Amino acid sequence: MNSKSFLFFFQTLLGVSHPVTRTIYALSGGGLMLFKYGVEALVIFLLADAILTPIDFLNPLLTLRTQLLSTGPEWLPWAIYIWSLPFAWVAFSMSVRRAAVAGISPWWGFAVLVPIVNLFVMVSLATLPDAAVSRWQTTPNLRPGNSQFSFFSQFRAVGAGLLIGMVMFSVTIILLESYGLSLFFATPLMMGSIIGFLSNRPSSISWSATVGISIATILAAESMLLLFALEGLICVVMASPLLIPLGIIGALLGKAIANSTTTTLTQTLGVLLVLPVTAGAEAFHRTLTEYVVLTVVEIDAPPETVWKYIVEFPELPAPEEWFFRCGIACPMRARIDGLGVGAVRHCEFSTGDFVEPITVWDQPRRLAFDVTDQPEPMTELSPYRHIHPPHLEQQSLKSHRGEFRLFELASGRTRLEGRTWYSFDMAPQWYWTLWSDLAIHAIHRRVLRHVQLLSEQETLHEIKDSPEPVPVPMQ
Repeated sequence: MNSKSFLFFFQTLLGVSHPVTRTIYALSGGGLMLFKYGVEALVIFLLADAILTPIDFLNPLLTLRTQLLSTGPEWLPWAIYIWSLPFAWVAFSMSVRRAAVAGISPWWGFAVLVPIVNLFVMVSLATLPDAAVSRWQTTPNLRPGNSQFSFFSQFRAVGAGLLIGMVMFSVTIILLESYGLSLFFATPLMMGSIIGFLSNRPSSISWSATVGISIATILAAESMLLLFALEGLICVVMASPLLIPLGIIGALLGKAIANSTTTTLTQTLGVLLVLPVTAGAEAFHRTLTEYVVLTVVEIDAPPETVWKYIVEFPELPAPEEWFFRCGIACPMRARIDGLGVGAVRHCEFSTGDFVEPITVWDQPRRLAFDVTDQPEPMTELSPYRHIHPPHLEQQSLKSHRGEFRLFELASGRTRLEGRTWYSFDMAPQWYWTLWSDLAIHAIHRRVLRHVQLLSEQETLHEIKDSPEPVPVPMQ
């Protein structure tokens, strides 16, 4: 492949101007999928000691892949997420252009965002013949800008984007009480695409200006949620690494459609009907997956000493981590009523108590418990005194059970493992579990390090207080 061919191939993959034929779509899509699977399977095998099968990789909900990542480093899920963003751009960009070259509306390319449906869409786009007359113009039809029309187009685009966001928030959260894929994935993508399209009709603006308008609109929508006490700052910040990239992708594709096709405004607005339909279907078909978080620490103390401090431990010092100080529930102390199986452990957090009936009491090797009651996972940051978004009242993040395992090591040391099993009733779960895993790891570390400190201090005191051996006189 010479330099010109390579440049053309690279621009076809990552750009928005070149049309995508059936052959290019099939070969590029299949090749990139195999490449992505190979890299992820190798990384997961090396860092998480797990096997990512092709079925796990193709699972549209990504729940199995998320479970495999739980045994790897804490940063690995975030690395996989960032690594996947360019592939998402290629999938959307090539699907939009491929739909136009196949003679159908380029907006059909956005169907690759719908789980399960996306596989059928990609296969269809890879098999449909190229139309005699492509709907994607090789040379963009750029119309000279007019300051009056340009301002009107941008104002209209921002208004449409905000309207889409507010309507979908009302439909999904207030009406359907569902935090789902349609809200956090489809909505920002559609907001960005409509903003990108309307900002460049009837006259075109720059790519950077289009992206800037999309980002500003998403930030304005988030600010409205804070202003009207519908959400707190913590959740808004957590959602931004998903909403903003999707808004950017949508804006770039919306501008490309406006520049390179003759798609009408009516056809463009018609695609928005998929949002409430998807939200309704999603609200009545929820599947919850149980996830596990494992955190490990090694302690210079024997298991018998460590055991005492996992059963109950005294007051922890004030947290230094910024996320605990900002309102994430923080463990404070633990106490227990009774001993053995059936005893009830109370782990007290800054937001309330976890009630944990003991199910396994294998001293000093394993302590396991169920979670029958739990407090809110955070206190939201807000300019208002008290806000209670539905996801807090409904306990979207729910702990099911937990355990401590102690393994005796050489030289009187102990390997202490802490596990929590939980579910998260918000989608996309592969994204929200990035945050929940981080939070639960932080909670584990705070408790385990406190247990480590107490156990090692007690062991050190025992060594200091033990009588020195009396020397035996030589005969």
